[in-house]
Amino acid sequence: MIANASHITGRRRPWHAFLLFAAVAVPLVAGCSVNPATGRQSFTGCLSEADERRIGAENHPVILDEFGGAYDDPQLQAYVNQIGQKLAANSDRPNVKYTFTVLDSPVVNAFAVPGGYIYVTRGLMALANNEAELAGVLSHEIGHIAARHTNERYCSAMLAQLGIFGLGAATGSSAVAEAASLGAAVYLQGYSRDQEFESDLLGVRYLARSGYDPNAMSTFLATMLENSRLDAELAGRPGAADEFDIFQTHPRTVDRVQRAVAQASGAQPAAPAAATREAYLDRIDGILYGDDPEEGFIRGQKFMHPVLRFEFAVPDGFRLFNSSSAVTARGPDNSVIQFDREPKPQQTGDMQRYIRDQWASGVNLADLDAVTINGMDAAVGQARISTDAGRYDAWLVAVRWNQNTIYRFLMLTQPGQIGAYRDAFNRTLQSFRSLSASEAAALRAQELRIVTVGGGDTVESLAARMPFGDYRVERFRVLNGLPPGAALAPGQRVKLVVE
Repeated sequence: MIANASHITGRRRPWHAFLLFAAVAVPLVAGCSVNPATGRQSFTGCLSEADERRIGAENHPVILDEFGGAYDDPQLQAYVNQIGQKLAANSDRPNVKYTFTVLDSPVVNAFAVPGGYIYVTRGLMALANNEAELAGVLSHEIGHIAARHTNERYCSAMLAQLGIFGLGAATGSSAVAEAASLGAAVYLQGYSRDQEFESDLLGVRYLARSGYDPNAMSTFLATMLENSRLDAELAGRPGAADEFDIFQTHPRTVDRVQRAVAQASGAQPAAPAAATREAYLDRIDGILYGDDPEEGFIRGQKFMHPVLRFEFAVPDGFRLFNSSSAVTARGPDNSVIQFDREPKPQQTGDMQRYIRDQWASGVNLADLDAVTINGMDAAVGQARISTDAGRYDAWLVAVRWNQNTIYRFLMLTQPGQIGAYRDAFNRTLQSFRSLSASEAAALRAQELRIVTVGGGDTVESLAARMPFGDYRVERFRVLNGLPPGAALAPGQRVKLVVE
């Protein structure tokens, strides 16, 4: 949760939405051509290379703004760019001007935008275990650009929607045009399995040409899938790994990537992936891990914000999640606590009026009362509300932090269960307090540190040094790509999260 109110309350939109917005004005010059990377005909005639460059350049600053900006480490940025440029030079579209950027985001992700703009997050870099694995990610995204997959999807969507866009323009109906835009945006949100496999084939080709071990692509994919399973377990939703997986929109499996490695032609790499491990670990030593201080920290049952200088605690059994739009805690029986900030606070100090007339306008409220929370004016109301996930009983709590800031808690339970959580929710509300300057200054971000395994070290002993309250061994194994049962050897270098 970041300090800028417009970001706190706004959802980060997929970059495809910006791509669509920037590209709708591109003239539709339909046509098929043989793609030099894939050798097959593809419909990409509505976007020229100049159009691609313009779209990428227009969207680059928007993407930086939406995904935390570029990570502030010039040496790391230069390192990623060096790897990317080597791979791009060995691609089937080497004349594209490629731009590689590490985003300051803890989320494990990577994506490409037309015009040669390729992005990886620091969260992804923390999970990779050698340079070849990072190169595998970059080469896969280069493959999408070389195959012009985004262009294919966009041009096909434009062709499908051409009649609707024309109707909107002819009638002046913004609603019709907006409906067409939404339809195309949905179409653009994910690559097909065939496109992903094609990009894997190309990525493996570029890896081998550049001297990397092509098998690193499948080993890192396996690590990312294990990370998704762990995220689902941490969220109390084992078996729901797909909901925490970037491969919802990147449909890939380890066996398909291994099939791509087997089918791809090209010379064998000069060095195995293990040979690129030590240099890579040196590069990521000290990289920021998890939430940025500007977005606040999760520490066990507490959420603390060193910039905005507040904290609160959620009940035992709830697990906290932080995002740019809100802090969310999920608990037993599908109970939820959501915390955010009013995007356009009014000057009124009457929190009852704020809930009734602004936040919950049109909602049938009950028991709307004025209260005080640690000396701050607040109001609490109760309602039964409908959401996409069903009906809930809700507490709506608004707190006047200062003249310009209102913070909000939305506390949800299944119908009829709000009474069972009343005491726990009240404890959370009363835990909401300001931090002193010294308390805020004492909060430390988490970093990734590279340590050397000693003679008496084990997975368990090293995992115990990480600042997590649970799942330490599982986190350590996923972070270091260690399967269950794998032991450590003295002299081996591993990643630890430290404060």
